[in-house]
Amino acid sequence: MVVDYRLAFEAAPVGLVISRNRTMIDCNLQLCEMFSASRELLIGQSFQVLYPSADEYERLGARIAPILNTKGFYSDNRIMKRANGETFWCHVSGRTLDRNDPHASGIWSFEDLSAQRPVKAELTGREREVAARLLEGLTSKEIGKALDISHRTVEIYRARLMRKYGASTAADLVHKLVAG
Repeated sequence: MVVDYRLAFEAAPVGLVISRNRTMIDCNLQLCEMFSASRELLIGQSFQVLYPSADEYERLGARIAPILNTKGFYSDNRIMKRANGETFWCHVSGRTLDRNDPHASGIWSFEDLSAQRPVKAELTGREREVAARLLEGLTSKEIGKALDISHRTVEIYRARLMRKYGASTAADLVHKLVAG
């Protein structure tokens, strides 16, 4: 039996990207639909076009490189941006093909979480990063370590998120982030 890997790539139920140096060299139709963009618009572009800000793109790239170098793979939930500017929660998983140069080439999957977790409040880049870690169940100290900021700074961002979402406790904030 001959397996058609191209058909598997194209028909996958999640968005798939093959990358080289954080540039998309191929993607499937599901990714195009998810980000409201054509293949012609995405192929050859930096992943930066999928992020809400250039700063988030840079920070995340720097943070995941050592993880890819050590483990060979990475995944998280984060807020991404469609071509029309709409932001949405997305589960991103990836694997490097060269641990010594983790961004040189990779395979990435993207799963749209907006049906389960809509984005309702306007958040800054750092607020989005803190919110994503809160949803992972991390403490302020763990978030601070992951983002290379102090736990007190994390608590300031958490307080801002609580105000924006009208949450009275950290548990209430997590519930409201999940519910949108």
